[in-house]
Amino acid sequence: MELVFIRHGQSEWNAKNLFTGWRDVKLSEKGLAEAAEAGRKLKEKGYEFDIAFTSVLTRAIKTCNIVLEESDQLFVPQIKTWRLNERHYGQLQGLDKKQTAEKYGDEQVHIWRRSYDTLPPLLDKDDEFSAHNDRRYAHLPSDVVPDGENLKVTLERVLPFWEDQIAPAILSGKRVLVAAHGNSLRALAKHIEGISDEDIMGLEIPTGQPLVYKLDDNLNVIEKFYL
Repeated sequence: MELVFIRHGQSEWNAKNLFTGWRDVKLSEKGLAEAAEAGRKLKEKGYEFDIAFTSVLTRAIKTCNIVLEESDQLFVPQIKTWRLNERHYGQLQGLDKKQTAEKYGDEQVHIWRRSYDTLPPLLDKDDEFSAHNDRRYAHLPSDVVPDGENLKVTLERVLPFWEDQIAPAILSGKRVLVAAHGNSLRALAKHIEGISDEDIMGLEIPTGQPLVYKLDDNLNVIEKFYL
């Protein structure tokens, strides 16, 4: 059984070196090109999908659409879920990473970005950019909508969707594409590969490059590689 991950192409805020998180930004020109190239690679290598999962953020949805279009599979059903969203960076969202490091120190910013279980400064629920004010999440209980997340919390958010939707789809024989974000995919990779809390900090999934997992009947990883 095979599972394909793809991290969305470069976003406009990636290009500007800003913390993005749950803020909804578009793909940059480079990101659009990365997504198109990923779709062409998948087509060239003969990858076909029966279902695609993505987040409710534009950059991931757009990447999913482009990948499927370029591989002549735009008809494939897509399921969009907030559970595959990027990690919520709290008050850091929208800030310049370099300027934030100058203000708080490289070490503190590195901890916020890479620590498995340290939360960033939480965003106020009344903030104009709070997810509590976004209709995408209006159906969720207020205490479920995050104001800031670390990777541990992100994994706790993503895992139920893996168990309820993605894993059953794979086990039923469906060929699955997951187009999501750096941290939601890192969280899934941690679970699938059994990566330790310490080692997951060193895992970086590049933008726009299809990551293929070959899995056995128990969803254990036999092989992984990038196209």
